Amino acid sequence: MEKIRIAVVGVGNCVSALLQGIHYYDGQDAGTEATGLMSPEMGGYGPSDILVATAYDIDRRKVDLDVSQAVFQPPNCTTVFNPDLPLTGATVKMGAVLDGVAAHMREHDPRRSFDPASRPDATHEEVICDLRRSRAEVLVNFLPVGAEEATAFYVRCALEAGVGVVNGIPVFIASDPEWAGRFAARGLPLIGDDVKSQMGATIVHRTLTDLFRRRGVALERTYQLNTGGNTDFLNMLDRSRLISKKRSKTEAVQSVAARRLDAADIHIGPSDYVPWQRDNKVGFIRMEGKIFGNVPMHLEMRLSVEDSPNSAGVVIDAIRCARLAMDRGQGGVLEGPSAYFCKHPPRQYTDDEAYRLVQEFIQAPTLNPQGKTKQTGCP
Repeated sequence: MEKIRIAVVGVGNCVSALLQGIHYYDGQDAGTEATGLMSPEMGGYGPSDILVATAYDIDRRKVDLDVSQAVFQPPNCTTVFNPDLPLTGATVKMGAVLDGVAAHMREHDPRRSFDPASRPDATHEEVICDLRRSRAEVLVNFLPVGAEEATAFYVRCALEAGVGVVNGIPVFIASDPEWAGRFAARGLPLIGDDVKSQMGATIVHRTLTDLFRRRGVALERTYQLNTGGNTDFLNMLDRSRLISKKRSKTEAVQSVAARRLDAADIHIGPSDYVPWQRDNKVGFIRMEGKIFGNVPMHLEMRLSVEDSPNSAGVVIDAIRCARLAMDRGQGGVLEGPSAYFCKHPPRQYTDDEAYRLVQEFIQAPTLNPQGKTKQTGCP
């Protein structure tokens, strides 16, 4: 079976965990019970069937390195659980900065922040040609939160190059009807928006909120506060970049509540940057409600988890779903995978319903496998 060739935008902690995981599960993923995987096998594809074909970043410490070397460069700080990565043959290309770096990030210690390379941004034409030459099939967006212009830049390039997209961040692409329509018209799969981690604060908060609903507990108010020490949390110190992130996380919880809470009664979002936490994310959830007889109750919990590996397994599944759609000649937003893997899909379902939809999608027959080699059309 052919490899699933991907392009990654932003070679940060998430790509580090993703690449480490691709090789960590090599040889133990075909139909076996592999610890930490939601889907050891999916439509004949295992995690190690994913190949990074090209990558884009703007940090001088990563540009021009093989991806397998770049993922261990600062400011990356996620857990190294598979240090002996083979060379991929894919060199990190200079990308387009645009709004991908918040102004305050340039003022921080570059060991914990970006250190932009002093060279011209990549153009649309350069990225499109690189995507075609690399024969990438799926572009995975790992840009910083708030990178609206930069995300639009790469999504336009993917459309032009004939590449599907997994949008891992809360810039609304799959949940924007205009973008969704453009992918449907091109027959390209689209999954998004904003990855819902394997066992993160949002999936736990959603599950508890759904439990309140099923058990007849009236949820009256709730908050979710998160702290971390990676560049994601450093980037989000600029509150103007948080608008879509807060909307994404809040809607993920509101959508499974028995009744929508007033804005004053629900607060969900990143709270602060704690450098020594590095890639560890700590989430605090409080829920207040009423049980039988209108008697008050409250629930509090604390979750501590390594942030980037927590998303990597979900992204591995999303990539494989995108490839299955391409094998079937299916374009447009993949509704079930978007709802199960992402916080802000075009249509929200409970996680039980979304899981069922994903299983139906995976098990659907592949009638017209493509497996075509792309023509580059580039010099």
